[in-house]
Amino acid sequence: GSVVASYPYDDSPTHKPTGVYSKSADDEVFRYLAKAYASNHPIMRTGTPNCPGEEGETFQDGITNGAQWYDVEGGMQDYNYVWADCFEITLELSCCKYPPASELQQEWENNRDSLLAFIEKV
Repeated sequence: GSVVASYPYDDSPTHKPTGVYSKSADDEVFRYLAKAYASNHPIMRTGTPNCPGEEGETFQDGITNGAQWYDVEGGMQDYNYVWADCFEITLELSCCKYPPASELQQEWENNRDSLLAFIEKV
């Protein structure tokens, strides 16, 4: 996991594991929506989630193009965009896939304003 807003495309023509910006026709819209979420999240907006084992990983403005981060062939985000005209971003909300119940209130507080800002945009 991480703390970042990722947007299409997740797949690239070269299928290099990382580092290929795979721009969609609606790249500006996706960046706008991802930034709307990330800029309202106290950790995501820093661009430095500081996840264990990935302490050096950074994301400018708390967002990333999926394939730039890591290539995913056949992902739902890309499939829904290409075949159903559905605009989706992927929100990585925690370094931990299954946060303990004791942390859920803080996770809600971290994401509440982001979620409301995102809903206002869409």
